[in-house]
Amino acid sequence: MNYLYNISIWFYVVAVYFASLFNGKAKLWINGRKNIFKKIKEATKNQKNIVWFHCASLGEFEQGKPIIQAYKLKYPTHKILLTFFSPSSYEVRKNTSLADFVSYLPADTKSNVKKFISIVKPIKVVFIKYEFWFNYMAELKKQNIPFYSVSAIFRDGQMFFKYKWWAKQLKNVTHFFVQDKNSVELLKSIGFKNTTISGDSRFDTVLANTQNPVKIPLIEMFCKSKPTIICGSTWPKDEIILVKYIKDHPENNYIIAPHELQNISDLKKQTNALRYSLADDKNIFTSNVLIIDSIGILSHIYSYGSIAYIGGGFGSGIHNILEAITFRLPAIFGPNYQKFNEATELIALGGAKSISNYTELTLAIDSFANFDQKIAINYIKNSIGATETILESI
Repeated sequence: MNYLYNISIWFYVVAVYFASLFNGKAKLWINGRKNIFKKIKEATKNQKNIVWFHCASLGEFEQGKPIIQAYKLKYPTHKILLTFFSPSSYEVRKNTSLADFVSYLPADTKSNVKKFISIVKPIKVVFIKYEFWFNYMAELKKQNIPFYSVSAIFRDGQMFFKYKWWAKQLKNVTHFFVQDKNSVELLKSIGFKNTTISGDSRFDTVLANTQNPVKIPLIEMFCKSKPTIICGSTWPKDEIILVKYIKDHPENNYIIAPHELQNISDLKKQTNALRYSLADDKNIFTSNVLIIDSIGILSHIYSYGSIAYIGGGFGSGIHNILEAITFRLPAIFGPNYQKFNEATELIALGGAKSISNYTELTLAIDSFANFDQKIAINYIKNSIGATETILESI
């Protein structure tokens, strides 16, 4: 089975090389890893006490962010290495001040793993949420380097609970910090008791956003004129329903932050929207739709809204709803939310609704006309503290 796993990694790399001929993200994935060991060696030369944090993408980075911040305060002499798997995430966060070094993660081949660890010599390693690269985990175990899985969620249908070989790989984890009791029970069912329910560290991040809000005067001016629905990280399938609603309900203002910016031109035509990058205090009210074409401000925009629509639910899964909830907004999203505990919990509490079509969207927005903000306030308040729990152990 080890052989099949290693073959699959090589096939993945070959597939990405092929895809890079016509796909921009795949090309970034390949180009970003060119001369990667030389870059890492130069960056970490003569450095000691390196602690390695790994995130697949931006979502995991938001979960790791408060832990890294707290760790740096507690151990200021240690150095932080931050790696990403996703090229888009690396490009956005490659200059983050949280880390001393930021890098792509080399593919999980045995030769790459040995070379990477021999260069970095981490004293401990923290992987966020879903990331489990088995060759890295095995080599870390072999070298007695502590490996922590943080903000993890396990579900019954995962391979770990179907096949013994997959379950065996988890023996290389020093400790699991999981989000819920169900994950603890599942791990216990295959023999793992080295678990702690820490919750989701993203709650600590979003709470910090409310305590130090970033002011955006132009957005504030726009949102004051009418109730504003913030549509965050939307995809084309979300936008089909949203565009119809926008045309039928001109009594609101709308801010749309597409997950990817390629479709902005079509979206602008369909809604007669104004692009944020072209907006000023003179033209801000020429449209009731504002399209955000800038990266990194969405989490602050939610503070000015009345209702949040979170994209991704008509695809593989919803994006971050906590950024909206922490600013006391009710959340609406598509049907594919089951992998996200916070979505299920908020639906049960009355702080969120899942929709599948235009009619359901209309009903959901109407139902939140008099939303009780205490639902959001209490939910966040009762969910914080993961960072402290994790830091006490690592």
